[in-house]
Amino acid sequence: MNHGPRIALGVIRLTNGLVALLAPGFLAERLGRAGERKSAAQYLLRMFGIRTVFLGLELLAGDEDRRREALRRAPIIHASDVLAVLVAGASRQIPVRAAAAGFGISCVNLWLALVARAAERGKRPG
Repeated sequence: MNHGPRIALGVIRLTNGLVALLAPGFLAERLGRAGERKSAAQYLLRMFGIRTVFLGLELLAGDEDRRREALRRAPIIHASDVLAVLVAGASRQIPVRAAAAGFGISCVNLWLALVARAAERGKRPG
């Protein structure tokens, strides 16, 4: 069985989560937020960060049952991320450039989630 997609998704989640948790100001700047809104964005990014760290750890260090459950939930999580960034970009809640980057990252994560889930099931992704 090919564990590469699961490991790649876990590493991406862990990296993104740690950056959001430990350097939310950096990400808030990338999203084009300033002043009070930047403070709120940093708070929300920390919440996103810890969630994403735990999701990554489940894929990398969990026992087999936890990894299987994490892979079962992964497409739903990443599809909701794709939808959220589309709405935020379309409504100009975040700059179009940031939305495009977030959309690309979320789509890659969704694709990895689908490939990893198919590999875990012993099937070839379509």
